[in-house]
Amino acid sequence: MRISKAGNKYLRELLVNGAHYILGFRGPDNDLRRWGLTRAGSGKAAKKRAIVGVARKLAVLLHRLWVTEEVYVPVRSEVAAA
Repeated sequence: MRISKAGNKYLRELLVNGAHYILGFRGPDNDLRRWGLTRAGSGKAAKKRAIVGVARKLAVLLHRLWVTEEVYVPVRSEVAAA
């Protein structure tokens, strides 16, 4: 399925802005950033698709954390090592 513009416009805006920050040069090192940078590749269209993908993953992650009341661990590889 394609990404649609359904739903709350303000929430979509916030998620995309968050994705821009995560993929930007000041973004913290975490799994979402690593995933997005691998998808960004080269080219403007690839970067835009990566931003929308990270925004969607961010929405799913935030919803999951809200429902389960889990604590977010930004980088999973550190948890496996500990």
